[in-house]
Amino acid sequence: MAVTIYTTPTCGYCNMAKDYFRKNNVQFTEYNVAQDRAKAEEMVRKSGQMGVPVIDVNNEIIVGFNKPAVEQALKK
Repeated sequence: MAVTIYTTPTCGYCNMAKDYFRKNNVQFTEYNVAQDRAKAEEMVRKSGQMGVPVIDVNNEIIVGFNKPAVEQALKK
């Protein structure tokens, strides 16, 4: 399973999502789009959004920390 989260340092929902992953032993890769322009562009290409967090679970894109959607994507 591949889980990627695009974040910024000041994003509260990003921290909530990362805490959720840690508590549930979900391995994830984090990209700080405030510092990495290429990853910011990748995030916008994938999601069509500039807001964070953007969560990619096996190529299923979830914008924001939508816990039910994240849980559903992790079950697939």
